[in-house]
Amino acid sequence: MTQIQMTAPWRAVFGHAEPYDEQVDGIETAIETAENDGFTVVEGACGTGKTMLALTAGINLVRDPDSDYERVLVLTSVKQQLRQFEEDLETINANLPADWDPVSGLTLVGKSDVCPYNRENSGGIDDGNVYDRCDTLREKTRDLTGEGGDTTAEALTAQARSQQIDLASSGAGGGAASYLESAGEPSPYPRTMPEYDTGTGDVEFCPFYARFLADMPDDGDPAEAVPFDFSDAGLLRPDDLVAKGMEYGTCPHSLMGVLLAHAEVVVGNYYHAFDPTTTSSFTGPLLDDSTFLVCDEAHMLEPRVRDLVSDGVADRTLRDAEAELTRVIQPVAFSEGRGTTSRQTTADADLVRGELHDTDLEVSDLEHARDFVVDLREELDRRVTAHLDREHRGWKSDLNDLPDAEIPLRDPEHPAPDEITEWAEAAGYDGRTWTDLPDAAAVTARILNEAEDEEKSRAVESMARALSAWFHRDHTEYFREIELERTWDDMEPVDSWRRAYNARLAIQNCVPSSVIAEHLAEFGGGVLMSATLAPMDVFAEVTGLNHLEKEGRPVEQRTYGLHFPEENRESFAVAAPKYTYDNRGDTGEENRVRQTYVDAICSVASSPGNVLVGMPNYYEAKWAAEQCQKRLDKPVLLDESSADSTTEDLKDEFFAGEGKVLVTSLRGTLTEGVDYKGDRLSAAVVCGVPLINTASPRTRAVRKAYDEKFGDGFEYALTVPAVRKARQAIGRVIRGPEEVGVRVFVDERYARDSWDSVREYLPEPEREEFQPVSPDMLDFGLERFWSGQ
Repeated sequence: MTQIQMTAPWRAVFGHAEPYDEQVDGIETAIETAENDGFTVVEGACGTGKTMLALTAGINLVRDPDSDYERVLVLTSVKQQLRQFEEDLETINANLPADWDPVSGLTLVGKSDVCPYNRENSGGIDDGNVYDRCDTLREKTRDLTGEGGDTTAEALTAQARSQQIDLASSGAGGGAASYLESAGEPSPYPRTMPEYDTGTGDVEFCPFYARFLADMPDDGDPAEAVPFDFSDAGLLRPDDLVAKGMEYGTCPHSLMGVLLAHAEVVVGNYYHAFDPTTTSSFTGPLLDDSTFLVCDEAHMLEPRVRDLVSDGVADRTLRDAEAELTRVIQPVAFSEGRGTTSRQTTADADLVRGELHDTDLEVSDLEHARDFVVDLREELDRRVTAHLDREHRGWKSDLNDLPDAEIPLRDPEHPAPDEITEWAEAAGYDGRTWTDLPDAAAVTARILNEAEDEEKSRAVESMARALSAWFHRDHTEYFREIELERTWDDMEPVDSWRRAYNARLAIQNCVPSSVIAEHLAEFGGGVLMSATLAPMDVFAEVTGLNHLEKEGRPVEQRTYGLHFPEENRESFAVAAPKYTYDNRGDTGEENRVRQTYVDAICSVASSPGNVLVGMPNYYEAKWAAEQCQKRLDKPVLLDESSADSTTEDLKDEFFAGEGKVLVTSLRGTLTEGVDYKGDRLSAAVVCGVPLINTASPRTRAVRKAYDEKFGDGFEYALTVPAVRKARQAIGRVIRGPEEVGVRVFVDERYARDSWDSVREYLPEPEREEFQPVSPDMLDFGLERFWSGQ
């Protein structure tokens, strides 16, 4: 280590005694590149110290008085990695020079995670209604305390406190006050939602939000509404923020909204930078050139953003939107003698006319929008019914066995206008119909919220947003289809597909590179990192980084292999026949290919300790688990597609006690983002290349779009992501200098160069380590390694 490196300013920030050589190079590269408004792309094996690398570079720039950076924004899609950033930030703070203030940090989560009432399932708030209830309660609290309101925020807070005191003095709740408690702290408020008597009726309000409003200065820095000194608080995790909110009786989510603009490190997920709704309503202040961006698990950047910027509208949303439009139209129609009232009517004619008067819309425009939605639902019904009649004859007699499905609305491999757009034009719904939907939806939502005295999101608004996008987006980079998702609704007729399905008109962003580039360009610079980014040129293209580079924003790439003792690991690429359906057949078949893979799996699974077996899908995982159970003495656990809680229980069982075998899908959640540190995992074997279903209409459309954009859709959209999945699983084994283990790819595509080989997609350090072996030499290699440990 050179003297310059030892005395570099960032050394005061770095949280450990000595950095790895890779960390020195990465930190200095990231700092220099970000000073020139650029991005550093880091592929580093597990254990490289990427988290500390990125935080050190970013915090050094934030603390540098000559730098324009004011904060670090960390994005990660994996909860385990989010906790790693929190832990590393706390390590940094624990080792800062004595005369330094701690680095302030904040972890961003949703309202459901910090709302005291939701956390304790109290006050009529739960996960299903927390967002709408919160918006409504905030609106009512503002109405009560704003200009012309009945009271003040201070008075509402005092009333809520006195209500609690009254409960205690009256002996309610068993003779003691029933305080709302959360995060280990009591609040000064009751568990029930307090109400204010306006003289004409009781109005619910949120006492936490009332306290926040009372503390908010009329003009000045909103940070003055924070009732505690956060300058030396260090990292505030969600529970810390809730505890502070309970202590001072103020709203934790509102505190989060204020503090995010003042924290030096903000830790969140991809929603906080790429989701249009979240950025417009919450995290917008973070998205500028004073922010140093850290994208963790960056191999997931492309698919995550694709999902966030894709759109759609469900059949049930269309149904609810139709009902909302009707509830606004009915009073006017009745007053004009054109209709009848119904129990659904919630607005009066004068209110509707008054709101419409301030717009360019007439009642007839709302009626036209409703007619369009009604006809669109009928067309959706016709298409779903025709699909089921064609693919599942007799489906009405047994709705239980219907699978999820996609109904393409154009040939996925030939970009052209979709069939719904063409149907609408033929039915008399021209471009103006689609374009006017957002305005009609906005006034409808406003009328209903005023009529019902409840501020909430409305189905008509999400419907209009999705359908406007449907009409305006192009037909090459966007693919439109009907998605059928299995569900169950006893309220629907027994012979209706709606009893078994929720149908959705979906518009898929096939190529999100331009959207990613636009968002990245908003930041001053940063680090994008993962253990699996290779090939780097492909990553740069699909994320739009190459576009930024062409515009003068520097992009530096670094690849760091495992630097731990080589004698602690052994790596094999077994040249077994390709694990494709054509070769292996169905799981019920017995053939040479399947026997070869069973032998390889069981050989690796016989290693001491815990062994992870990754198969291309859950169907193949079930077969592999059954074969292992027949041949191994170890307990064999099977991971199936299930709820998060079930997966967590399975993981805990795997970690507990003696060695076991865990068989899972390479496209599941247990092969990436899970910490198998220490002796939790001694071997991993990956069978085949986990390509997604290439027959899916959506996949074919993405592949075609990538053909048009990049020249090789199969490589960019299918092969590269599949190899990254396989490498993520293999990377679980060795994560520290003392760890010992075996890593095995089984499939000749990893071992040999051929027309469909994937060996070229392994970075050079891995290609050197994963030396090809024949299936009959695997046992010998494993025995030699373990006998030497």
